[in-house]
Amino acid sequence: MQYQEGFLISRHSRDIGDTTELVLWVQTVTGPAKLVITGEKPVFFVASADADSVQQSLSSSGLSFQCKPLGLSDFSHRAISGVYFNTISAATRASRILQAEGFDPFEADVRLSDRYLMERFICGGLTFSGTASQRNGFVEYRNVKTKASEYSTSLSRVSLDIECSEKGVLYSIGFDSEMDSRVIIVGPTPDNADEMPWIDWVENELALLKALNTWFDRFDPDVVVGWSVVDFDFRLLMKRAAFNNIELRLGRGREKAHWRDSNNSRQGFITLPGRVVIDGIDALKTATYSFRSWSLESVSRTMFGEGKAIDNPYDRMDSINRMFRDDKPALAKYNLQDCVLVNRIFSETHLMEFLIQRSRLTGIELDRIGGSVAAFTNLYMPRLHRAGYVAPTLTSENWIASPGGYVMDSKPGLYGSVLVLDFKSLYPSIIRTFLIDPLGLIEGLKSEDESTTVPGFRGGIFHREKHFLPAMIENLWKARDEAKRQGEKAFSQAIKIIMNSFYGVLGSSGCRFFDHRLASSITMRGHEIMKLTRELIENQGYEVIYGDTDSTFVSLGREFSNEEADEVGQALVVHINRWWDKHLSDEYQIPSSLEIEYETHYQKFLMPTIRGQDTGSKKRYAGLVDKHGERHIVYKGLETVRTDWTPLAQEFQQTLYQRVFDGEDIEDYVRQMVEDTLRGHNNDKLIYRKRLRRKLSDYEKNVPPHVRAARKADAVNEKLGRAKQYQHCGWIEYVITLNGPEPLEALESQYDYQHYVDKQLKPIADGILPFIGKSFDALSMPQLGLF
Repeated sequence: MQYQEGFLISRHSRDIGDTTELVLWVQTVTGPAKLVITGEKPVFFVASADADSVQQSLSSSGLSFQCKPLGLSDFSHRAISGVYFNTISAATRASRILQAEGFDPFEADVRLSDRYLMERFICGGLTFSGTASQRNGFVEYRNVKTKASEYSTSLSRVSLDIECSEKGVLYSIGFDSEMDSRVIIVGPTPDNADEMPWIDWVENELALLKALNTWFDRFDPDVVVGWSVVDFDFRLLMKRAAFNNIELRLGRGREKAHWRDSNNSRQGFITLPGRVVIDGIDALKTATYSFRSWSLESVSRTMFGEGKAIDNPYDRMDSINRMFRDDKPALAKYNLQDCVLVNRIFSETHLMEFLIQRSRLTGIELDRIGGSVAAFTNLYMPRLHRAGYVAPTLTSENWIASPGGYVMDSKPGLYGSVLVLDFKSLYPSIIRTFLIDPLGLIEGLKSEDESTTVPGFRGGIFHREKHFLPAMIENLWKARDEAKRQGEKAFSQAIKIIMNSFYGVLGSSGCRFFDHRLASSITMRGHEIMKLTRELIENQGYEVIYGDTDSTFVSLGREFSNEEADEVGQALVVHINRWWDKHLSDEYQIPSSLEIEYETHYQKFLMPTIRGQDTGSKKRYAGLVDKHGERHIVYKGLETVRTDWTPLAQEFQQTLYQRVFDGEDIEDYVRQMVEDTLRGHNNDKLIYRKRLRRKLSDYEKNVPPHVRAARKADAVNEKLGRAKQYQHCGWIEYVITLNGPEPLEALESQYDYQHYVDKQLKPIADGILPFIGKSFDALSMPQLGLF
């Protein structure tokens, strides 16, 4: 049998009769392949001391299994036995029986497909062999053997979007891909159809769904993307297919699509065998992107300066209905535009490359949302087994919180020349340096020879030799440095997110490896490092005005040129890194992986006070960077970068800070802004936009302004016979009027301009004007007297 390489697209496991079937879909240089693996035995582990009682319980339940001792231990150093089953259902039933009787079946929650892949260290790429059979559009392999490979490939992608009536009746389906871009729409074929070859015309909704099946069978994409594509597009497609009594056969080989609702039924899951469906919003969040709004309109306008042709939900529905009735080509164009925008977002952000590299690094599925815990488990668990241990059971009992990152009390003021020094990947470098590791903790606590361990915090002790995580991070670190040198941004970003997630995983009660001694030994060591670093800087004659997790803000005491500031920053970096190298070698006999870097020189820097107090704020500041002829202000935690402040406040802050930093007159500007607001000249900037995080009916005692506005909006919707928009979460745009908050789409009252002066302009001004000896009240009061 010849071996060949492939990249894993999807994995599924199920019972077939009295055995298991594992199906891996992969993409190869010759096309898609289906790997069918049978006979893999589900397994969990129990303490050998409990083995007789376990076997008695399972035998009396009529289950078929095999229990045998293994050369493994749990984290309490008890001998372990493996319990093997022929089917997934039997293993699941057995674990429930044992848990009900007070036993602890270790690793019972690990899916068969995940265990198969992780124990072979398969992460994305794999080499395989088997008996091949040609099928319709792919090759099926049986008697399969697999092993890990570095193979990677690009995947074909289609962006899908549907248009429908307010009642969910399908109008059209759009596709955009390198293979084919078109819209299939319900309606009679017009006389000039040959002028629009990208539109297919079908008779009715049933024919539309049949055409959908045909499109997937013909063009055979690896990946389907879209905007809310799972919980809107596919959810509705599955409902309409059921209504029309047709099966959606959108998987490879015309296999059926499968829909599953989550336990809370507010999120669904779609399975297309041989393909993967990726929602653009979830993928961007996983890649740590952030936008003021996650609507396709907003993200598109932020990235490209263009968006959807119609975005108001009422205008959109009315327009879609009108176009479907009177101008179907216009609706088709609108449908296709959404598909194109999603593909542009994926291309611009390299999202598919990011997800592929994440899978190559961790082995988790391409469509996995978040996935930090799963990634850590995939990487760590097989190594743990080879070290002679089984992983502990996930539990939230006896959970002890660990301290968060170090945040220093700030010194408020308006400064000239502030340097920012950052520790490069502080928490991963602490793990590397101080050998923090789940196995290292267990072995360290067992060791009676202090020379073999490194002390942590809260009773944590870590073995100098027996550990995995420090080496895992070191390898990722080297890979990221190489990716940066090669300009591979998606690969570098994937590595950064994975490395930085390791601390969060170890500090999360949702991770089976959680132990407060692990997380505390990271964060409390971080506190120690930041405090000692502050002392090192101040001993050099400079003032530290703020510190946050891994960043230290250093005031130079006067304004420096960029060249002078760079010289000071680099000298501090050399001094600090050398000190830590020597200190750790002398104190712990360990090499240092800590590395502080000179990050930024702010020529002007504001550290504000907590609103209404004299105390310095935390995680809130602004600084002016002027480098290579480009000037810009960086805002952290201030109103400009917060979505719950109005455009009025954000524009006011940006202009006011720029004028203060540049030494320009601000008095006339402040007075004019107040006057324009009171005269109604800034109405388009007075819109609040806030998220409804719960159902409207869940807000009972405390009803905030945006909820009151949403209730008014839906009362108007009901009165006009329109669908309610805000009952189940979502975003609401509203303004404050003389009669309280009112939704933008149902505005009835006059604006409360004084509210915006008092609650939007004044807090912004009070954050900076006192540092230059001025007062918003004094500047605005003469103008207020005119009205």
